[in-house]
Formats: sequence, C-alpha cells, structure tokens
Amino acid sequence: MKLQNKTAAITGAASGIGLACAKGLLDEGAQVVLIDRDGDKLSKLCAELGDNTHPLVLDLFDGPAVSAMVPEIEKLVGPLDIFHANAGAYMGGAAAEGEPDAWDRMLNLNINAAFRCVNAVLPGMIARKSGDVLFTSSVAGVVPVVWEPIYTASKFAVQASVHSTRRQIAPHGIRMGAVLPGAVVTALLDDWPKEKMEEALANGSLMQPEEVAEAVVFMLTRKKGVVIRDMVILPNSVDL
Repeated sequence: MKLQNKTAAITGAASGIGLACAKGLLDEGAQVVLIDRDGDKLSKLCAELGDNTHPLVLDLFDGPAVSAMVPEIEKLVGPLDIFHANAGAYMGGAAAEGEPDAWDRMLNLNINAAFRCVNAVLPGMIARKSGDVLFTSSVAGVVPVVWEPIYTASKFAVQASVHSTRRQIAPHGIRMGAVLPGAVVTALLDDWPKEKMEEALANGSLMQPEEVAEAVVFMLTRKKGVVIRDMVILPNSVDL
C-alpha cells in the first residue's frame, strides 16, 4: 500500500493502459479519478473497482473543459498528488498516403490535450510543493519508427516537453517522467494490418497493459528525491 492516502487522476482510463494503471494504483491504496469521455463505461468500471475510484467524464478535445478540470477532480478526491496524462491515439502508415485531417486529431490529442492537462494541474502542485506528473509516451519517442512517422513525431514532442518541463518544476518538489512502452495490446492497434498483428502475437513482440502498469507503479513509488525520467519497456524479442 505504498500510495495510501495519495490521490491520482488518469486520462483515457476506461480501457487499455489507463485502466490497467488505475488498477495498479488502486492496489497500492490510492484514490483514483478515472477520466474518459465514455461516461457509461466509467460508471460501470467504478462500480466494479470500488469506493476508491471516481468517474470524471471529460472530452479532451474540449480545451476550456480540460483547463477547468482540476476543481472537478478536487471535488472528488481533494488535492491531486499524481496526474497521469495517458490518453492518446495511434496512426501508422506512409506519410505520402496519410489523411492530414486524421493526423490533426491524433496530434491534438497526443500533444495539445496532454500539455493542456499538465498546464491545468501544475499550479496546484507548485503551490503545495509536491506532486508527480507522468506521461504515457512510446519507444517511438526516442527511436523513429519508419512505419509510423506522424505518431513518432507526436511522441518526440512529448519527450521534449517532459525533459524541459521537468527541469522547470523540479525545484518545486514535483517529479515528471514518462513511460515509453513498445507495442501494447490495446484498441490503439486496431488499425494494424491483420497479418502484422498475427505475426507480432506469434513472435512475442507485443506487451500487455498490465506490464506497463507495473512500470508506472514502480516509477511512482520511488523515494521522494529520485525521479525515473524515462522508462523504456520492451518485449525482449524486439530489436531496437
């Protein structure tokens, strides 16, 4: 129960990595706000997961609502100790054949919405001189992946923000880091070609969301003066 009496909020928490991380934090005793736009699913999940979970329905594309989310979070759990900017979208394919309008939506979610969330939560943490901010990034944020150039660009932007913002907020007692997994079995991979998915499952190059959650819990439970700035986690079969 290393996170007992801690409060946390996670975006994209209704499925995949976000849900697995919520369960991991709950297991360590945290009060967790699950943020997602799927209100029905959030309600069902919180009923299943117990009294330490709290739903917050929020469309991350609604900028003013994101900027105003902290008072809504505090109504549910009080001052926020941990914020996990997890929500994101994936899109692969050749740059010459892509759909720029679809890219815009992905980039808005992966970059602008994530940064706006952090902008909203940091003032309170700075005032309290404590807090943890975590991003779900990707190995694509440090190794350019040839079949996903636009997604790779979005995660490079996340990494740049983590590295620069961390140095701004460290003097205030706030830690910031990113977990950078390889490919994880989530709905984000629904647009993978069937043959590629079958090959990846067969050769062990895909991870489960729970494996990412274990890394996140590890990052958040280090001693106060230690930050895991970047944690890259990959299946051992991946040659990167």
